[in-house]
Amino acid sequence: MIYISEEESAALVTHELAFEAVRRALVAAASKQSLIFPAVLGRAREATNTFSIKSGSSNDLTGVKIGSFWSRNPARGLPRHNSTIVLLDKDTGRLGAVVEAGKVNAYRTAAADAVAANLLARRQAKVLAIFGAGNQAGFEVTALARIRPIETVLVVASPSPRRDAFVDRIGDHGLTARAVPAEEAVRAADIVVTATPSRQPLFDVTWVKPGTHIVSMGSDAPGKRELASELLSRASLFCDLLSQSIQIGEFQHVRESVEAGTLIVTPIGDVIEGRGAGRRSDEEITVFDSSGISLQDLYMAEALIRAKASHR
Repeated sequence: MIYISEEESAALVTHELAFEAVRRALVAAASKQSLIFPAVLGRAREATNTFSIKSGSSNDLTGVKIGSFWSRNPARGLPRHNSTIVLLDKDTGRLGAVVEAGKVNAYRTAAADAVAANLLARRQAKVLAIFGAGNQAGFEVTALARIRPIETVLVVASPSPRRDAFVDRIGDHGLTARAVPAEEAVRAADIVVTATPSRQPLFDVTWVKPGTHIVSMGSDAPGKRELASELLSRASLFCDLLSQSIQIGEFQHVRESVEAGTLIVTPIGDVIEGRGAGRRSDEEITVFDSSGISLQDLYMAEALIRAKASHR
């Protein structure tokens, strides 16, 4: 049985490794050979401590990811978010690998958004607006700056020392960053990323300019919501996995329209493989719902195992 600790996985992971692994996972997710099962959402005795279990299999990989959010961990000097990936031997079903992947999970999530943006965002996208200044937001900025010529990052978050520190960290990467109101950010943005726990739309659809690419990655449980339904009816819609997106992702709020065929949602894996169209014009508004799927975690674990072997 292979074991990779949190410290090892954090040292091995890179944005390049994550991009390639997640791209393979999104292709697999859109194939008929893969299986992805409904996410199980749970809580511990304290209601603010939550966890999720996501499972799936492809031709090569079978396993689960357990993600947890323990709200009081910072007081213990620990991150709120933790993640553990378990791979099963596809022939015997016995334990094949355990990979602690707290930091890796942030890379994995940002990589999915970068893979989608590489297909959907305009080539000369230079202004990125990001809602939220938490742990995930920084990874989103770095991953997107790898695949588009981002120059300016506009941060939308409540005033706090954490927000100010986040803006300063972005500047350390050579990008111009400042905190601005939501309307100013959205009107100026070529790419908008929402990385929040919101349960209501974060901005007005009229602020979105033609050609904008929008990523919703905070909606990952029933009731969460970051985008207005009116925006979804005006945009071309994409997702990591449709069945999950309409269950716990952003498109849960337009599920009836999707199931009725009024709104069409294209899995990004189909775009990668050429079975579906991506961006069709510079005026088109595109939306990617990044709900986070188990295959992303399984392929990340496989990539980390290979990286560990090559470092011996």
